[in-house]
Amino acid sequence: MNDKTVSFPGGEQRPALGIGTWRLGEQRARRSQEVASVAAALELGYRVIDTAEMYGDGGAEQVVGEALAGCGIARDELFVVSKVYPHHASRAGVIAACERSLKRLRLDRIDLYLLHWRGAEPLAETLAGFGVLRERGAIRHWGVSNFDVSDMEELFALPSGTACAANQVYYSLTQRGIEFDLLPWQQARGVPLMAYSPIDQGALAKAGVPAALREVAARHGATPAQVALAAVLAQPGVMAIPKAGQRAHLRENLAAAGLQLGEDDLAALGRAFPPPRRKQPLATS
Repeated sequence: MNDKTVSFPGGEQRPALGIGTWRLGEQRARRSQEVASVAAALELGYRVIDTAEMYGDGGAEQVVGEALAGCGIARDELFVVSKVYPHHASRAGVIAACERSLKRLRLDRIDLYLLHWRGAEPLAETLAGFGVLRERGAIRHWGVSNFDVSDMEELFALPSGTACAANQVYYSLTQRGIEFDLLPWQQARGVPLMAYSPIDQGALAKAGVPAALREVAARHGATPAQVALAAVLAQPGVMAIPKAGQRAHLRENLAAAGLQLGEDDLAALGRAFPPPRRKQPLATS
């Protein structure tokens, strides 16, 4: 696995490429196949796994928990990320939700626990719950997801807000809006950005992608999907968490993490996928 990493609070370095688990755990009939897929990712060298209580109503966490239980990998090598529903984000609700997630994951701690998106609960309440969980050792870091610049500024204005360890948002070649303001804001403050759907849920792996993407891929002996993923990972402080169910796709994504795009490549991609010139709404999927 390539050695590109992202720095978390305290100087902790973690791989810049992980795996996502959205849509896992939704059907019991696929459970064994999905567990095998996550286990294959671990075998290939993935060490960052992203999930959420929302995915499959806890089913994805159960899939991850079963795969982790049989992986034989030292716990400290793994970086497990999960998320709490906004309607569970009161002080007491966060604590209870985390305890349920830990049980499904079969773990005694979550490495990074995120507020999935903003809801009705005051941020101060959510942070109070995160603080209790950290004191108990149930989580190591906390962060947020789907927060725009104004949300991050409001968060950082709270007494413990600057302890935010990450913000997870939709970021891909077709969804570059965050490059105008959010990504620079986080880079300036050393807050890692986790990119979900970095290949547009597989759309950039299919036929019909712009010629420039195919041409850059051909120059590197790579696929368009690999180039799209490498372009996201080329940004400092960005971790990508594409979902991949097949071993071939898992290997392909790993290879993309080591793909070095040159200035000419990035310029060609910029013409095909123009960066933003003004503020854009935060993308969601």
